[in-house]
Amino acid sequence: MFAAYMFVSILLFAIGATGAMIRRNFLIVLMSLELMINGAGMTLIVMSYYIGNISGQVMFLFVAAVAASETAVGLAIVAMMYKNKKSVDINDFTTLRK
Repeated sequence: MFAAYMFVSILLFAIGATGAMIRRNFLIVLMSLELMINGAGMTLIVMSYYIGNISGQVMFLFVAAVAASETAVGLAIVAMMYKNKKSVDINDFTTLRK
């Protein structure tokens, strides 16, 4: 059963990484990053259960908190860029560099 859970977590991370690299829509990239974070978090939980130590599950609580704040900041950036540019395409975000 351990191998099945690890396979699912690796699959989640791989799907997220692929989506983050291929897509141009900023919202899709944010969702892909969330998939990557959830895949890493699932690995923490599975390894914690396998070892018999609760520290991985506690670490996942911190990972989930960081993921929630990342999502809130990312959505705020998307909302402001859509308000100014009327687009959520990543190529239109070059104005943030200036």
